[in-house]
Amino acid sequence: KEEQIVAEIMRRRFFPAFITHKAWEGFHFAGHEIRITEAIDCYGAVVWPSALVLCYFLETNSKQYNLVDKNVIEIGAGTGLVSIVASLLGALVTATDLPELLGNLQHNVLRNTKMKCKHQPHVKELSWGVDLEKNFPRSSCHFDYIMAADVVYHHPFLDELLLTFDHLCKNDTLILWAMRFRLEKENQFVGRFQTLFNLEVLSDFPSLNITLYKATRKSRMTA
Repeated sequence: KEEQIVAEIMRRRFFPAFITHKAWEGFHFAGHEIRITEAIDCYGAVVWPSALVLCYFLETNSKQYNLVDKNVIEIGAGTGLVSIVASLLGALVTATDLPELLGNLQHNVLRNTKMKCKHQPHVKELSWGVDLEKNFPRSSCHFDYIMAADVVYHHPFLDELLLTFDHLCKNDTLILWAMRFRLEKENQFVGRFQTLFNLEVLSDFPSLNITLYKATRKSRMTA
């Protein structure tokens, strides 16, 4: 069964039949053809399989996880594929990433959502752990969902990533997080994450080394 689901997920990706002046990849989700411009010189500007896993889950579980009119933030949005699919499914989305990635992210989001979505998504800078209260004040920022795909990889900012999850997550926020397991140091992040959040496996794909989780925050007094 896993092989069939993985094959179905990977079939959602397609490539242009002819060479274009600007490289792009295509995807079929939420009843739309989505064209994503990538960059090969930056990890954050490439669509990784974890994003496809999360997009497939959002589409095929849209009744149980109804995104219509929900406030959604994606951290480490990269090319924007997850944010685009969530927008097409009716969410009010804030797609975030580092400042050097925002130009390409904005291009992809606008190209694939303009005149197609109930709510036009926003693109906003978010450097993990930096100026969180200033840019996302707890008193006024409330997200129904936090989404993340492949944000745990070989980088030195795992403490800042955990701090960002903690800051953005309210007691009734649901985190949907697709993680590809690579190195042991990064794998240990899951244990650290569980000191603050209740974690549940939604789907597991051993052939891809990807697990899809949902999480809710523990009480601040007991975390």
